[in-house]
Amino acid sequence: MIALVDCNRFYASCERVFRPDLKHRPVAVLSNNDGCIIAKSNEVDELGFKMGDPYFEIRDKLNANGVAVFSSNYALYGDLSRRVMKSLEQFSPEVEIYSIDEAFLNLRGFDKLDDHAKRLKATIEQWTGIPVSVGIAPTKTLAKLANRIAKKRPGTGGTFTITEPDDRLLASIDVSDIWGIGRRLSEHLRVMHIDNAAHLAHMDARQARNRFNVVVEKTVRELQGIACIPFDEAPPHPQHIMVSRGFKGRVKTARHLAEAVSLYASRAAEKARQKRVFASALTVFIKTSPFAPGTYYSNSKTIAFHEARNDTSTLSRAALDGLKRIFRPGLEYQKAGIMLTGLVYDKERQPSLFGHAQTERTDQLMKTMDKLNRRYGRETIRVASSGFERPWWMARERLSPCYTTRWSDLPVIDLCDINHNQARRV
Repeated sequence: MIALVDCNRFYASCERVFRPDLKHRPVAVLSNNDGCIIAKSNEVDELGFKMGDPYFEIRDKLNANGVAVFSSNYALYGDLSRRVMKSLEQFSPEVEIYSIDEAFLNLRGFDKLDDHAKRLKATIEQWTGIPVSVGIAPTKTLAKLANRIAKKRPGTGGTFTITEPDDRLLASIDVSDIWGIGRRLSEHLRVMHIDNAAHLAHMDARQARNRFNVVVEKTVRELQGIACIPFDEAPPHPQHIMVSRGFKGRVKTARHLAEAVSLYASRAAEKARQKRVFASALTVFIKTSPFAPGTYYSNSKTIAFHEARNDTSTLSRAALDGLKRIFRPGLEYQKAGIMLTGLVYDKERQPSLFGHAQTERTDQLMKTMDKLNRRYGRETIRVASSGFERPWWMARERLSPCYTTRWSDLPVIDLCDINHNQARRV
């Protein structure tokens, strides 16, 4: 049996962990530069606000309805995600992290699955403060459906187990809500009068493959209770790493654009070291806004390395070198970014005949820098070319504190107020 654990309204739940006053208050989280809604609590759903609603258009309505609005706090979300995933290891020897807020657990050999799911849910919420839903089934696709039922259906208590495929149960799931069935594919299936999961489960698997592809065939078999999607404890080999941001305003100077590119290269190098991969090439790209008056400009430059690297200094220098070749003065730039490609693990690296290898001394320097930044906060140590004032940095006017990753943002409890309130109650 396989369990899918999914964090409920993850970004909004993260904002509530250290703010108990928000427990029953509607919460919305905005995209980069506070552009639009990308996450929301159930209460915001009930008020009628939708994902993607531009913040500048609905700001007054959100305020009138008492919605707590936050800028995206990725440091907080990432750290709480790591805590959830680490806690899940207490409930299964095999945990496959599917996304920032989802993970599959292999429960082969476990008994009393309902009790195990309830204990898992209660423990995660107690240890991390993040509410989760748990769906258990013989296959990953059915586990996804079980999780959806646990989350949506009243009376489940946030957990649901499918021991074997059941037509009445599958008939209650729309075909568009099945894992791996997108909007366009569901439209094709409806033409064939396949409107729900039960209809798809009764489709001939070979016909599904011939008519569509092997992915749909696997989905059909999984709905029939036949496991076709393997359980993989190791994360997939990353294909690329990208760091890209739109600017708060428009960047006009080469110095400010170089600061942004250097910072993004540093972030990309940090991500590469976290994933334990090395980049064979780096691409830097810049562009102006396609909606602004005047000439639209977009360009990129790829720098290939003699030997794959992941150290900050090399990647930052390469990014700045590429930027010099594509920068045009007199333009107002709206976005820049870095992409690392040709990613390989250490054992896959090909040594160069011309040297330029990443030395052990460099590796130790990067480990020390990462360790200090993890302990004392991101960018405690950084390359000077990434700037200091950063007037171009994205707007995050409603950013919550980084409670778990920055010493200065640790929650503070006033014991004097607590004692005063207790004395007043006595």
